[in-house]
Amino acid sequence: MKDFQIFTDSCSDLPIEYIKEKGIEFASLSCSYNGNEYKDDFGQSLSHKKFFDDLRKGATPFTSQPSVEEFYKKFRDIADKQKDILYICVSNGLSGTENSATIAKKMVLDENHEVNIEIINTLTASLGQGLMVMKAIEMKEAGKTLKDIASYIEENKQKLNTYITVDDLNHVKRGGRISSTAAILGIALHIKPLLTIDSEGKVMSLLKIKGRKGSIAKLAETIIQRIENPEEQVIAICHGDCFEEALKLKGDILKEIKVKDVIINFTGPVIGTHGGPGTLAIFFMGKER
Repeated sequence: MKDFQIFTDSCSDLPIEYIKEKGIEFASLSCSYNGNEYKDDFGQSLSHKKFFDDLRKGATPFTSQPSVEEFYKKFRDIADKQKDILYICVSNGLSGTENSATIAKKMVLDENHEVNIEIINTLTASLGQGLMVMKAIEMKEAGKTLKDIASYIEENKQKLNTYITVDDLNHVKRGGRISSTAAILGIALHIKPLLTIDSEGKVMSLLKIKGRKGSIAKLAETIIQRIENPEEQVIAICHGDCFEEALKLKGDILKEIKVKDVIINFTGPVIGTHGGPGTLAIFFMGKER
C-alpha cells in the first residue's frame, strides 16, 4: 500500500503539539492588522493571547486564504517523497481555500501522474475540522487506506455538529453574518446569538438568547440533545480567550453525559477574526445537520 500524508490547513485550530507529534502537514491562512501580516500557524507566529488582546484594543483584522503557490510547493514536496495526499479542508462556504488547493492539485498532477491527491471539504471549520483530522490520523494508525478515510469523512461529515456563541456582535457584523442594525439592537439588549454551520458549510443564526450565561447554557443543552454515542467519541470546545468559560461549559456537559475525551483549544486568528474575544464553540458527532 502506498504511503500517504494527512494534510490540513490552519483553520482546523488543532493544538500545535498535536500537529507536530503526528507530523501533519498544513497550509497557513493569514491575518493582517495594524500594518502587519501574520501567518495563522497554530499560534507559532502570533500567540493566541496577543491576537485576542489586540482585538480588545480595537484591531480590525482581515484574513487571506493560502496562495496557489503555497499549496503547489507543499503538494509537490510531498509527491516528490512518493506519497499520496489526503487534504482535510476548511468549508468552501467559509473560505476560498479549497479553490486554491484544487488549482495547485491540477498543477502537481500535470507534472506527476502517479500521485493521488484527495481534497475533502469538511463543510465546517475550527476544531470541527480538527476532529476530522484526528479521526483520519486514528484510522491511518489503525492501518486504514487513504480511500477508507476519505470515504468515512464524506459519509459522516453531515453528522459533525458545530454550535457557536459570540460575546461581541461587532465582529459578527464585520464578517457580514448580521446587519449593522441587528448588531446595534443586539448589543443594546444584551442578545447573544446561537450560530451553527449548516449542511452547505455556511454560518447561520439559529436563536437569539438573552445574556451570556444563557447562551453558554444553551450550548451545553444543545450537545446533550443532539449528540449520539457520546461515550465513543471525543468532543471539542474552542474559545476566543475565555478559557474559564470553556472549562465551565465542559463541566456542565459532563454533568449530563459521559464522553471519551474533551479537547479545549484556542480559536486561531483567522476564525477568531469573525467571532472575536469571548467566542465559544462546541463540536461533536450527532444528529445530521
